[in-house]
Amino acid sequence: MTAVKPAGHINPIIVLLGILLLAMVMTHLVDSGSYERNGKLVIPGTYETIEKDRSLSASTQVSTTAARPLNLVDTLMTIPAGLERMSGLIFMVMLIGGMFGILTRSGAIDAGLERLLHSMQGNVYLLVPLLMTVFAAGSTFLGLASEYLLVIPLMVAMMQRLGLSAILGLAIVTIAVKAGYLASVTNPIPLTIAQPLVGLPIFSGAGLRFAFFLVFLTVGIGFTLLMIRREGFKARLVSDFDGRALSMRHRLVIGLLVIGVAGLVYGSNQWQWHYRELSAYYIGLSCLLAAAAGLGASAAADAFVDGMKKVLMASMLIGVASAVAITLEQGQILDTIVHGLTALIGEHGAYVSVIGMFISQLLLDFLIPSTSGQAAVSMPILGPLGQLTGVPPQSTVLAFLFGNGITNMLTPTSGTLLAYLATAQVGWVEWARFIFRLWLVYIGIAALLLCFAVSLGS
Repeated sequence: MTAVKPAGHINPIIVLLGILLLAMVMTHLVDSGSYERNGKLVIPGTYETIEKDRSLSASTQVSTTAARPLNLVDTLMTIPAGLERMSGLIFMVMLIGGMFGILTRSGAIDAGLERLLHSMQGNVYLLVPLLMTVFAAGSTFLGLASEYLLVIPLMVAMMQRLGLSAILGLAIVTIAVKAGYLASVTNPIPLTIAQPLVGLPIFSGAGLRFAFFLVFLTVGIGFTLLMIRREGFKARLVSDFDGRALSMRHRLVIGLLVIGVAGLVYGSNQWQWHYRELSAYYIGLSCLLAAAAGLGASAAADAFVDGMKKVLMASMLIGVASAVAITLEQGQILDTIVHGLTALIGEHGAYVSVIGMFISQLLLDFLIPSTSGQAAVSMPILGPLGQLTGVPPQSTVLAFLFGNGITNMLTPTSGTLLAYLATAQVGWVEWARFIFRLWLVYIGIAALLLCFAVSLGS
């Protein structure tokens, strides 16, 4: 039976195509320009406008001496280019979907959740804060993000077993991860790039960031529990859940999954695994899980394909999201936008300037959702501006962290967020409506914390 979409449902592909068309229009309206670069790092003070050829016969090849706006054909070409650019993430998401197809077919997940909820007496108000604290710690101390793709379907299944919506399972992981990234106490992904660019030792200022981490995490947990309550959650009796001991096969499957997650975290941090290595890891883990579950070759393959089908939409979403960035790059307007955003900072004192930095990072993250990419483009510019306006270097880094982390909770151009949504099978529009109030609250908290940091001279 085909599911009926709720009234007012907007397919996320329509949202992304609208953003892509807006990016195309911007290549016509915004002047082209560029900064000189040292590798990927922008060199401050080197921005120059590039002559733009708006004739219809202009070559589609991007040049460093002339630029051109993109037409509709050019823009459509960026979609397969985006799919190609993000192919590593796309294939990884599909393989994760296939692996969870095998896990679902094994029955171990359902049995394990029943046992867990029975032991916790269905007390979601204790279980959720505990889980979110663990996920946030992994994010803020180790920089874990894509590694949690494995966990999201488990959280979704747990919430649904409690009679709650899938979006709450997604929120448990996503809000915790974003709270961790906002503070990035020792998160190496942004700090190893951002702090040296403003003359700071890597991981310095961790004490203040840890205090801010506790603020964001507490608010995030409170919001999640409030949403659970608003859905009408009622505590269950212990007898509502199956407390029988797990079968040998179920214990073996769950044990392999736990070991697999631990190996994933170790490999990602110790050997710097990327999409190719992670995808190979998921394939191998899928084979082990199928064998442990006692699935025959054909049954395992069928389950794997069924799981992949559920996340297939993510492939197009991630590709179109990447196409937006490619459109801006080919129109050579991304550096112009960065140059324009620095005007928000101004020279009106440290407090106004740090808020300007924060706003510029919020807006820039829609165009450059990559944390390391945004740091490479913006921090070489923000560092000197902070010195001129009296913003301490640590506060400059905080403005970057807060802006990048908060926008990444919502932006439809983030490949990681789209991967999260795909594995939870939650639409972007549905997620945006759910998270928007917390997003606004986080913006207000971040602004206050930035002013507090400046007052401390940090």
